[in-house]
Amino acid sequence: MAELVDVNIRTLFARAKGLRKQLESLQSTSEAYQENLQNAIAALEECRKIADNVSLFSPNEMEEDISSRDLQYLSMDYFLGDLIVKKIAENRTRLLQDSRQAYERYLGLLDTYRILSPKDKKLYGRYLEDRNAFTLLASSDISTRREIKIARFKQETDLKQKLEYLTQTPSALENDDSALRALYHAELALHTHQTFYALDFIAQEFRMIASAPPTPPRDPSALERDYRSRTGMITDSYSTRLDPPISQLLRNGNAGPILSKDGKPLKPFTLLDNRQKLRDGVFRPDHSLPTMTIEEYLAEEKRRGGIIEGGGEQSGIQPLVNEDDFDAADKETLKARSWDEFKEDNPKGSGNTLNRG
Repeated sequence: MAELVDVNIRTLFARAKGLRKQLESLQSTSEAYQENLQNAIAALEECRKIADNVSLFSPNEMEEDISSRDLQYLSMDYFLGDLIVKKIAENRTRLLQDSRQAYERYLGLLDTYRILSPKDKKLYGRYLEDRNAFTLLASSDISTRREIKIARFKQETDLKQKLEYLTQTPSALENDDSALRALYHAELALHTHQTFYALDFIAQEFRMIASAPPTPPRDPSALERDYRSRTGMITDSYSTRLDPPISQLLRNGNAGPILSKDGKPLKPFTLLDNRQKLRDGVFRPDHSLPTMTIEEYLAEEKRRGGIIEGGGEQSGIQPLVNEDDFDAADKETLKARSWDEFKEDNPKGSGNTLNRG
């Protein structure tokens, strides 16, 4: 019977770990991801039931009393806490509570068997003092918080490297009991490290939920109406068209006969020269069409003086004087001479007499 139970829990645990591994290659919002997630959680919960029924772990035992093959089952609640928080559900608070309870069972079991390291045991005690205010970065000093982050990152890197080294020779683990226990102890150390990270994030999310505004009721009749509805803008004749439809124009005072019985006009109207224009007016688009091309618009802007020509680097280039044009050459010469005479009569600085003694 014990062998049958061992096979069942071993198969379920291996299946749950395999499904958890498959989640890494799936989108978290896909149906396949949620299906694999639910199946992995169900397998782990069945493992917990089997372990509780056969009293696989007892508070009266020590770590040495657990067989090497059963050490791996100490991580069941860690995997449960890691998977539950990834579910998509309306009641997020309930998921966080279930995930935190699973992590607490995991840490409590390790504490019972005295597997927690001194640093982890200190963190566990600080967590039990105030679950909702728990944080790994307890100090408010920026440099201290940075040092804690670096130290925990190095610790996690070392644990992963150690675990990777121990799993390089799986054939040796089958015959070496001490190597197998060292492998499971390395896994437990890494899981414990990640558990405190998860509890920190859960506490932060609980604080965010507590500070969030209350969710409005789901009853559609109790929901606040749109701004346009509240201000009376939306009526039976409301439309998002920029140009009002003809029916709306007729309702705004344009309905009724155009001419009186004596043939006098009662309202302004436009005569169309043919039926095609009338037909085009009926089947026109919902938006206003352009009245001119881009070239026509630019020409109109140029006529109105809205386009400035010239300027830039070309405006600083002096035009060359045609040497064959003697009149132009004489004008340039006279202009240069007058400028020279002006400079002789008005030397540089002659006008600044403010600071002279």
